[in-house]
Amino acid sequence: MINLLAPPNETAGTIVEFCRFAREKGLSAGVQGTLGALESAAVLGVGGQDLKFGLRSVLCSSKDDWDLFEECFQTFWRGSEPVRLLHRKMRPKKEGPSGVGRRDSTSLMSTGSSDDVSSEKDGTLAVTGASARERLAKADVSTLPQNDMATLEQVALRLFKQMSRRLQRRRRIGTSRGQVDLRKTIRRSISRGGEPMNLRYREKKLRPHRLVTLLDISGSMSPYSLFLVKFLYALQKHFQRADTFLFSTNLVEITSLLRAQRLPQALQALSQQPAGWSGGTNIGGSLREFNQHYRRNLRSSDTVFVILSDGWDTGEPGALAAELGNVKRSVRKLIWLNPLLGLKDYQPITSGMSAALPHIDVFAPAHNLESLLALEKHL
Repeated sequence: MINLLAPPNETAGTIVEFCRFAREKGLSAGVQGTLGALESAAVLGVGGQDLKFGLRSVLCSSKDDWDLFEECFQTFWRGSEPVRLLHRKMRPKKEGPSGVGRRDSTSLMSTGSSDDVSSEKDGTLAVTGASARERLAKADVSTLPQNDMATLEQVALRLFKQMSRRLQRRRRIGTSRGQVDLRKTIRRSISRGGEPMNLRYREKKLRPHRLVTLLDISGSMSPYSLFLVKFLYALQKHFQRADTFLFSTNLVEITSLLRAQRLPQALQALSQQPAGWSGGTNIGGSLREFNQHYRRNLRSSDTVFVILSDGWDTGEPGALAAELGNVKRSVRKLIWLNPLLGLKDYQPITSGMSAALPHIDVFAPAHNLESLLALEKHL
């Protein structure tokens, strides 16, 4: 039951919105958690860092939750002093000449307000409003101006990391039990006089899926390839078993390069890699290299294979189909993400794409942030 010393209505509404936001990002902030957050705010108040620590104590139960909470908290309140913003939000609104309450624009929190920008410490403007974020998420990466692109990348990296963490924590719930574990059953029954009241079962250890990704960096993919590299960096950063490759006319593995602690370091290392950036495209030949050197390490029970390419190929369609068929027999799911699929009138009628389609389990776009985040449901 909520404490009678409840926080003011406006503050309580903001806390409820934060719990809803955190739940959407993967934190277990259900009804009980929300009630606990409200009670924590009522008891601790909103001074200093007490609010943050109080919310964290009722919404988090593991180290992963703590890390995710920190990102959610910073993203939601967009600053290093969220409590100060709360105080400002609670202050009476000043009256203007016409007697109408004047809104304090600096007290905005990123909860879907009508304002689209907020001032950052360096004096630049960053998109924070819900409508602006939605616009950027839906915009084709190849058409964005540079200033919008920088903002999109900041938002995207946070969301990619959150998606990766959710994938890392997710576990499949089995519908059937394994064999009875007699040793554990007997040990458990000792406290009950030796009666085996509850049977214990041997549980099959679950292995996380392995993610194998091939990114096309040929000339036709150049408007998208750098943004997609950053997507793969964030995905591999939190995916326990991941192998990442670049290809144009040949195949290059970059798994170890993307293990760098910081993205700028990874990009610097990639810039020194002779991978054939903005060159020609030989998808079939690149897949042949993969099959010759890496396919034997795949397991059809747990491998998800992802190709990011527009399908423009200078090689023989028959060779592409044959090599993709070999990959298909060695993996659990084959996903092809094509940036051109986001175009209104696009049809996969090129020879390479037509040859590949019969072997693909999931054919989806990859032209904007929204389409990349949709990959989560396929993983």
